[in-house]
Amino acid sequence: MLNEEGRVMIAPLVKAFGVSEVSIRKDLAVLEERKLLVRVKGGAIAMRQSAEQDDLSITHKQKLHAHEKALLGKYAASLIKENETIILDSGTTMMELARNLDAFQNLTIITNSLDIALILNRYERFNVIVLGGSIRIISHSTVGMLAEMGLKNFYCDKLFLGVDSANTRDGLSTPNIEEASLNQAMIASAREVVAVFDSSKIGRRSFAHIADLSKVNTIITDSNAPEEFRSFVRNAGIDLHIIDI
Repeated sequence: MLNEEGRVMIAPLVKAFGVSEVSIRKDLAVLEERKLLVRVKGGAIAMRQSAEQDDLSITHKQKLHAHEKALLGKYAASLIKENETIILDSGTTMMELARNLDAFQNLTIITNSLDIALILNRYERFNVIVLGGSIRIISHSTVGMLAEMGLKNFYCDKLFLGVDSANTRDGLSTPNIEEASLNQAMIASAREVVAVFDSSKIGRRSFAHIADLSKVNTIITDSNAPEEFRSFVRNAGIDLHIIDI
């Protein structure tokens, strides 16, 4: 259940397995000792997953937490200003952002996502730049030296970054090394970094490190985010936006 959802809550577990709340709490404690999860108020979140589990196809990811992603993408779009130059990372949450740009007339948008580029092309009024490189079939996005070299030519107002995993100790991470390297280049090219991810990503750690949370200016996540994570982010001086789902 943790691998599929990223989070489990005590009350549904009691009902599902027909055992007491005390038993569930003991089981969660054992799993936490094995570093398979992190206990939070009312349940637990996944601490880490293997690269194979994390690196799901774009088609599969679209089915996970679709409601949360739609709300997060719409809200993230509201932080954009007319005439800005922005970078859109690949991923399903960023696709939702791309679908919510009707209010704008003039934007320059750089992306490594082929799916996002096609969505942006429908507006017929934005300056869309697609980064070259090798195509990752699983994510329909480009990575590699050519993509990173392309970013060195640009200075952008905002980067909207979608990540697979985020936790207070290890920061942001992703299953793929090349994707992590490109994300680092995106961060270097942007004046402001906005990380957008649903709460199922919190507490997890993937194979390849992207950046510490200190590199992020703004985080947008949903109202299921653990209070421990919220407090850490606020204390670190990061602008936190919580979207009620």
